[in-house]
Amino acid sequence: MSRLATNSDFSEMVKRNLAPYQRLMTYYECAMMEIETKFRVLDAEFGLRYDRNPIESIKTRLKGTDSLAKKLNRKGFPLSVESIENNIFDVAGVRVVCTFPEDIFTLADALLAQDDITLVEKRDYVSNPKPSGYRSLHLIVETPIFLEKEKRLVKVEVQLRTISMNFWASLEHQLRYKKDLSEEMASQVSDELVKLAEDAASLDNRMQALRTYLDSQSPEQLESQN
Repeated sequence: MSRLATNSDFSEMVKRNLAPYQRLMTYYECAMMEIETKFRVLDAEFGLRYDRNPIESIKTRLKGTDSLAKKLNRKGFPLSVESIENNIFDVAGVRVVCTFPEDIFTLADALLAQDDITLVEKRDYVSNPKPSGYRSLHLIVETPIFLEKEKRLVKVEVQLRTISMNFWASLEHQLRYKKDLSEEMASQVSDELVKLAEDAASLDNRMQALRTYLDSQSPEQLESQN
């Protein structure tokens, strides 16, 4: 039976396999750069074509050793560098914060239409929010990275969300997991967070509707209303 990972076990494994581990993490960093560049190119193109940029910000992150150890342990995966590559698909992450809800799907479709991108998994928490209220579009994609003597396919998790979805998600983690909350208080906090998520979604939809209306107006129509 394969041994499961604990934090100390994982650290020891990394020490024993430092070169392969560092090499794998470098591959993930390169893949994140590839995906980030693709989104920046799309943002620049949209700016030229539609006179507006759909991307507010892009952030990348690489899972640390503690997170990797916990996930290997929780999922019951073997303790090895190969197990990380074969079983954990969100080691590398790219978060794209968009202006409007429509931008999420437009950018996702544009990324997936590229012939060197393969969709591995898609989870649409925008159309189907989590019970907690969480909203975001999650994609696991595979992208090639080109090294000196080889090409490797590397998986990256992409999260696309609006400004309000990102604001809610950032604060939700702080509020939901405050220490020493009673069971009753924790339940009240959860209920309020769901309501706030619905309010944020309503704001997104209203902003989207306003932008759609303005886009439908000709310059002459807009000028005549001044």
